[in-house]
Parts: sequence; C-alpha cells; structure tokens
Amino acid sequence: MHYGLGTLNENLPQFVVLGTPVADCCGGMGGHGGSYLGPEHNGVMLSVDPNAPLPFATPGPGVYREEQVAEFELLHKLNNYSAVEYPSDPALRARIKSYELAFRMQSAIPEVMKLEEEDPATQALYGIDQDSTRTFGRQCLAARRLAERGVRFVQVFHGSNGGAGAWDAHGDLKNGHTRLCREVDRPIAGLLKDLKRTGMLDETLVVWATEFGRTPGAQGADGRDHHPYGFSIWMAGGGIRGGVAHGATDEIGFHAVQDRHYVTDVHATVLHQLGLDPRRLSVPGRKRLEIDYGEPIRQIIA
Repeated sequence: MHYGLGTLNENLPQFVVLGTPVADCCGGMGGHGGSYLGPEHNGVMLSVDPNAPLPFATPGPGVYREEQVAEFELLHKLNNYSAVEYPSDPALRARIKSYELAFRMQSAIPEVMKLEEEDPATQALYGIDQDSTRTFGRQCLAARRLAERGVRFVQVFHGSNGGAGAWDAHGDLKNGHTRLCREVDRPIAGLLKDLKRTGMLDETLVVWATEFGRTPGAQGADGRDHHPYGFSIWMAGGGIRGGVAHGATDEIGFHAVQDRHYVTDVHATVLHQLGLDPRRLSVPGRKRLEIDYGEPIRQIIA
C-alpha cells in the first residue's frame, strides 16, 4: 500500500504494527518487513501506551526543542553528504528517512494514543471497560485513530505466547480458543461498528486472516494440527459485499471444493479494492509480483 499509493500523513508511519508479532521461530520481524521493497517500507511497531508509544520517542530530560531541531539540521546535512557518496544504498536512504520521521512522530504519535479522549460509550464499544477485552480493544481503537489520520496500513497481532502464538492449538483447543475468541470478538465488532457510524467503513478495508486453519480431526486428545487445505478468512468494508459466504469445503471440512482460492487471490482482492494493479507495480530487479499475481475475488466485491 505504501509503495503503491504513497503517504497521506508525513508525521506518521505508513505501515504500523500493533500487538506482539510472532516469535523468531515462525517469521518474527519478517512478518511485517518490507522485504524486497526495501527497509523504508518496514512496519513500525507502536504501543498503545500514550506515555511510551515508541521506544526512545522523546529527546530526554534537559533537551530543549530548539536544541533538537539544530541537531537534526546538522544531521540532515551530514546525511546528504553520505547520500551523494552512496546514492544507491537503500539501507542508508531508509535510515535517513527514519530519523526524519522519528522527529516528526514525537508529537504526532502520543496524541494518537490518547484513547481516553474517546467518550465512554466508544471505549465500551471496543470492550476497553472489561479485563478480557481491554488489551485488544485498545489496539483496535488505536487502529481506527491511526486510519482516520491517514495511516495506510495497520497490522494488529493477537495471541502472542512467545512462540507460534496461542491460536496454534496443538492441545487444549476448546479452552484456548474459548478464551482467545472472548478477547477478540467484542473489540473487532466494535471496530466495524465504529468505522460504519463514522463513515470510514466505505473506504477502509478490514481483513481478518490466518496462514492456515486447523485439521477437522483431532491431534492427540484435545488439539488440532496445521491445515492448509481448507480454511476461512473474512473481509469487511472497502467495497466488499456484506453478508456473503463464498466457497465451501467438503462434508468433513478437509478440502476446499467450491470456489477455491489461493492466498494470492486474497492479495489481488485487497490491491484491487485499494486501486492498485500488481501488474503495473514495477519493482526493479524483482519478478515476485509478476509471478504471483492472483485474481480479485469478484464474487465478494460490491
């Protein structure tokens, strides 16, 4: 989104990550990295704590604003000298941009995370008034506040347990999924309702996704194994038809047998709804977009 559409707000990152990503065992930071697009397109991890939304986001005690401005002006000059010497270094370009963005974010990010500015009814809509839904509810509300300020893409992780994630239910599935569903159900419903009542849902696409499902048969006594052959995601807003169930599995839920789609079709649908054609996104020296186009799932598009 950032690469293809550019920025809507120079004071905020264009790809924000909320929640704790999966551990290094299962992708780690690569789960929200810019990969071949370059490090300047990496996701920026933020906290919903207004006092510390970003590590080292304040200049520290005793540093005046004017002093910091002068430091950044000097740093900008030195960076420009280096850029002349190394004009094609993507890491250097990303580092320069990150310093400049970090300076602007110092005032913009804490304001976004002041969730207490929202009225009590809105906070309750996201479940912030309840222990089980407070953490994810705050992240969903922060996602809405980021989106309305022009952030292009917000990725919210849920279920971190220091490994592959608590949703990876090889055991104790019923108890685990009951707890996890309770944590996310009200906040995500609140997000959709809030986007709709504020008029944002028409141009905001919400995607609830996973990389695979769970087996229809048990693993051990009370778990389920990884299952990539038939599973579900859902989308809302952004020109997606409401109330539509598309596709089906066989009678035991093992294989997708009707209107089957690969993950690249999901990517193509998202790009299409946001006005991008992957065939026209040229990435010098890379063929990935040209190989893995996918096709928009037109049956779910309004």
